[in-house]
Amino acid sequence: MYLRSILALFAVMIFATAVTARAAERARPEQIFPYKIYSKTLANGLRVLAIPYDSPGTLAYFTVVRAGSRNEVEAGHSGFAHFFEHMMFRGTERFSEDAYNDVLKRMGADSNAFTTDDYTNYYIIGPAKELATMMDIEADRFKNLKYTEDAFKTEALAVLGEYNKGASQPSQPMFEKLYDLAFQKHTYKHTTIGFLDDIKAMPGYYEYSLGFFRRFYRPENAIVVVVGDLKPEQVFALAQKYYGDWQGGFKDVEVPAEPAQGEAKRAHVEWPTPGRPQLLVGYHMPAFSTAGPDSAALDLMNELLFAQSAPLYRELVVEKQWVDGLSGGPSWHRDPNLFLISAQVKTEDLVPKVEQAIAQHMQKLAAQPLDAARLERAKSHLRYAFALGLKSPAAVGFQVGNMLAQSGDAADINRLFDRYVDVTPADIQRVARDTFRPANETVVTLWHGGAGDTGKAEQPGKGGR
Repeated sequence: MYLRSILALFAVMIFATAVTARAAERARPEQIFPYKIYSKTLANGLRVLAIPYDSPGTLAYFTVVRAGSRNEVEAGHSGFAHFFEHMMFRGTERFSEDAYNDVLKRMGADSNAFTTDDYTNYYIIGPAKELATMMDIEADRFKNLKYTEDAFKTEALAVLGEYNKGASQPSQPMFEKLYDLAFQKHTYKHTTIGFLDDIKAMPGYYEYSLGFFRRFYRPENAIVVVVGDLKPEQVFALAQKYYGDWQGGFKDVEVPAEPAQGEAKRAHVEWPTPGRPQLLVGYHMPAFSTAGPDSAALDLMNELLFAQSAPLYRELVVEKQWVDGLSGGPSWHRDPNLFLISAQVKTEDLVPKVEQAIAQHMQKLAAQPLDAARLERAKSHLRYAFALGLKSPAAVGFQVGNMLAQSGDAADINRLFDRYVDVTPADIQRVARDTFRPANETVVTLWHGGAGDTGKAEQPGKGGR
């Protein structure tokens, strides 16, 4: 559930890949996403995508709802998108929670869901011969979800337990503090699971939850994606049969724009038990777009800075051995978000040195033209890594769902790869200069036994707008 949203966040960070040559120098390679996408929009606004894939007898079935924590614009109600993911498994009059699970067991299918800042994704992976059954049970719960106030309160306590479990690991309070500091107006200020005080208050919002369902769980705000052993015409016919009477009426919310950050920000989270010091850094960056080269350039910086062959990684992990782990990259969202950098440092005294080394390598990207051959190697490596990842119907569906959530158009996968062809060393230098500015930076540190120079942070999860 929520832990999956953390994984989803990093999955988005490493989603980028690249093609092997610049368009001006040689012909473009074949499209990286090789599967034909068949699409149909029902009269009620529901989009249905069918993607044939060579997986005899197996398919993956996704329902992408473009509602995540981004849509939680009302103060005091953060975390409801994730909370509602839980409620969607509570059943209907036709299929109770137990009956729904019994159907899945009979089919031999796997079902789950995850929520991110921008969307919620529900999926079933199972036998292709049971497509009609999958359509039936999924359409029923999206049209006819029903739960009692007692069930609602029980699930609210489960979400609080999930929050507390996550808060026992350093990553959750660090991300909470980073986003709470970096964002002032936009709903990205809170993480997917929401502010702690809001989660504690959830049991009293039964009626609000019903309104949340009526507001966001509408056909115009959802996309069904089916990948695997299928015939598109059958998928569309079944979709019409089971989803055709789903009532429309979606009205989007107005998400406040985030003003530019004017100065560097820092905070420290004092951890109650001994462990490795942690460093988390965020730089504001644009929303995902294939309209120009900037998103592709930022993606490539993941490889140029944090791949095992990158100079920064070699310096900190291999040569000096100051850190146990180092990762980073752009966190792609519908609206501007953060380029993230995370490091697990050996000792407290090394944290400033690690932070300085990271800054120096980023400034080098901004100040000096990148070697063209190195850039092409990064493009090639990322291209093949992405292609090799398309190894199952589920893997294909997750990538398509992620792109649909960000841009609304699965064809942007190939458009993004076309942009990689055009990225030049000058693009890398320009985008690095625009992004890695001191005034654009937010830093959060964490360790046990004193706040150091950064000062003691607020209790995690008690922010608000």
